[in-house]
Amino acid sequence: MLIEIDFRDKRPLYEQISGKLEELILCGVIGADEALPSVRSLAMDLSINPNTIQKAYDALEQKGFCYSVAGRGRFAAAADEVLPARKQEILDELGKVVDKAIKVGITEKDIGKYVHEKYQ
Repeated sequence: MLIEIDFRDKRPLYEQISGKLEELILCGVIGADEALPSVRSLAMDLSINPNTIQKAYDALEQKGFCYSVAGRGRFAAAADEVLPARKQEILDELGKVVDKAIKVGITEKDIGKYVHEKYQ
């Protein structure tokens, strides 16, 4: 699995894990309806508590990135099913940042220039 834990990261471990799994699902590395590693096996691979993996999987399921099948495990949702919600979540975050920028006097032109540079 392509998950690495950064113990210097201020985010909780479960957020790091769920965030990385979201990325892997959105970019198609983990395909639709593909089984996610079991809680126990991923916990062993990452050398962390299984409860942390369970919490990460619960967060993923709550956001719609995976689903459970009783007795079989958890499976990835299709990227095109979760992408619109993820895009909206990012746009909402961006809106909050723009509101902060306006309050400190950053102009629309400055924001536009910055965004344009990021896309280059």
